[in-house]
This record gives sequence, structure tokens and C-alpha cells, in this order.
Amino acid sequence: MAFELPELPFAPNALEPYMSEQTISFHYGKHHRTYVENLNKLIKGTDFEKMSLEEIVQKSQGKSEYAAIFNNAAQAFNHAFFWKCLCLEGKLPSGDMKEKIDRYFGSYDNFCEEFQNAAVSQFGSGWAWLVEDKSGKLSVIKTSNADTPIAHGLKPIVCVDVWEHAYYLDYQNRRADFVNTFINHLMKF
Repeated sequence: MAFELPELPFAPNALEPYMSEQTISFHYGKHHRTYVENLNKLIKGTDFEKMSLEEIVQKSQGKSEYAAIFNNAAQAFNHAFFWKCLCLEGKLPSGDMKEKIDRYFGSYDNFCEEFQNAAVSQFGSGWAWLVEDKSGKLSVIKTSNADTPIAHGLKPIVCVDVWEHAYYLDYQNRRADFVNTFINHLMKF
């Protein structure tokens, strides 16, 4: 099966002024597209060709001979998930998710603080995630490079991309400003 670049769930300029159309153009149109195209080349003629993206991530994770496949599959997954976590002026958690955040973090504000700290303190490239384990417990984690919660049996709820290509055109080296803007204006549950 050949993977395709998924459609963005918003227009390329829909997140302005917080995320520019230029950033979306490079991030989605160049970076995400390249991960999908590279993955298709790497899995052609292999057993991975018949698997879902999630299966490829899980079966290639931690195996050095499949590092390139893992990196491209995980980044294709992470980016497709990230686009779903964005909308102009965000969307707060409600219902069961709001109750779970209050239960595991004490309040939405406490969750935001922990999430911000994880994203800003991620050394180098990576991601910050709100995840749910098999028992239903929520936690905030950070992953380096292409690593992804689905490789570790965790269900992602929301994430922010803290690779420089996600924010550098709009925020230069101010990752904290980007993450703060994401939390306050773009994060969608």
C-alpha cells in the first residue's frame, strides 16, 4: 500500500496570525510530504508495504535495520496527528476529557503548565504529548526526534511539534513563545 499525504484539516492560512501560511507550506508541504514519500520508497517490495502506518511504527521500533523506516513512518504519523491538534483559537477539552485532565493534573491550568514545561525542556528536536495508557491514566510525555507514543503502547490525545521547522519561520529561536501560543490559541482537543 502506498501512503498519501493526508489533507490538512484547515486552509494553509487558517492559523494566522499564530502560524503563518509560509510555515504551513514548508512544514506540511515539504517536511511532512518528504516523510511520506521516503516511507513509500523504503517499504516498496517489503512486508511493511501491506501494513498500516501504526503497524509499521510498532514493528520497526527499536530495530536498527529498520531505523529509516521507523523514522519516516513515525514522522508521517506524528505530523498527521499534529495537524488534527490545531485550529484557530483552539478548542478546550470538555466532557470526559475535561474530567480526566482535572483528575490527573488537578486542573486544566496545571496540565498546560506541565505540557509547556515538557515541550520547552525537550532537548533538541521532538514532541510533547498528552497521552493515555491502557488503564486510562493521562500523562504528559516528551519524545525525541521521530519517537512516538504509539511505539510504546500509549494513545496520543494532543501533541505539539517542537522541531525547529514547526516554528522557526514565525518564532525564530523562541520555542517557549511558540508553545505558549500553541496552548493558548491553537491547541484543539
